[in-house]
Amino acid sequence: MEAKYLRRFIFGVIIISTASISPPSLVYSTTTSACSFPAIFNFGDSNSDTGGISAAFGQAPTPNGQTFFHHPAGRFSDGRLLIDFIAEGLGLPYLNAYLDSVGSNFSHGANFATAGSTIRPQNTTRQQSGYSPFSLDVQLVQYSDFHIRSHTYRNKGGVFEDLLPKEDYFSKALYTFDIGQNDLTAGYKLNMSIEQVKAYVPDLLVQLSNVVKNVYSQGGRSFWIHNTGPVGCLPYSLDRFLITAAQIDKYGCASPFNEVAQFFNKKLKQAGASLRKDLPLAAITYVDIYSLKYTLFAKAKKFGFEEPFIACCGHGGKYNYNSLARCGARITVDDKEILIANSCKDPSVKVIWDGIHFTEAANKWIFQQIVNGSFCDPPIPLQMACHRMLTYHNNSLPI
Repeated sequence: MEAKYLRRFIFGVIIISTASISPPSLVYSTTTSACSFPAIFNFGDSNSDTGGISAAFGQAPTPNGQTFFHHPAGRFSDGRLLIDFIAEGLGLPYLNAYLDSVGSNFSHGANFATAGSTIRPQNTTRQQSGYSPFSLDVQLVQYSDFHIRSHTYRNKGGVFEDLLPKEDYFSKALYTFDIGQNDLTAGYKLNMSIEQVKAYVPDLLVQLSNVVKNVYSQGGRSFWIHNTGPVGCLPYSLDRFLITAAQIDKYGCASPFNEVAQFFNKKLKQAGASLRKDLPLAAITYVDIYSLKYTLFAKAKKFGFEEPFIACCGHGGKYNYNSLARCGARITVDDKEILIANSCKDPSVKVIWDGIHFTEAANKWIFQQIVNGSFCDPPIPLQMACHRMLTYHNNSLPI
């Protein structure tokens, strides 16, 4: 480490408790200033889609967006997503979807995520399977093109100066990734066994790692990577796939599907460690979203939530989830459209919004647990995520 950095960092670790969740928060006492990220570039699926799939195939219907935006806002939730809270936490505007050509401002980043996206392309159409044509490799192409053309057009001045990021923003930005869940369910939809799905996980992570390396080669340095959630706890999975009583854990989740998610996450964490070696200037933070989402299902009441497996917005069934009448579904009676899959009275006490996605309240709770570095590897706060961690005399120091 260079001497100038040693002089800048007087670093200590203080352990404090959060809302009685394990592990404890790790709060860094340091003279270092926050990273001041000027932009965010996000890659992902519906967990972080802020309007991409809506721009391509039609708006997510009412009552999506009702809690915060008070109208459909391209998000599959009643309000803000985790990526929205991340933007707020960094003092940045909410990300516009790259595919959204109306009213978008990309001066502080862009969102390439779309609902239904996968890491590797699916050999099917959206109409056949529900998966997005904008897989991670396509999102990378979009980012690369955006990067090149932003520089070209911003130099022309005028409105482009206000709507596109400055050139140095691309190297100073935070690059966020939240993708992989759909790759796992894709196998289940093809009636693959648990072992067959696990067998292709290494290939998924090779492809994800290659995208991170490509962004790095274009100047990206700070990466914030979410692991995948407990797929086996989602009403969608519990309703859609064949599960025996013996496969349900003590909280009500399908153990086999969660086992695969945990396997994916283990390999993702290992991939992150390898990337740190391969990309010496990169700051890579692995974020354990799985543990937090599982906690919401296991201990919902403790944190102010009710009936965690019952969707807030839906129509009938054991979990208020019906794949044929999802949130916002309507029927026509006597030439009148009637909303049959409407919102519950109080989304703020629900964990799941529509059987697949989380409510704004759940997303906010998750954000509050990760913002200070808890559930992160290395355990570094969001606003410090541009700093690499170095083991120095048995202590972790940022550089």
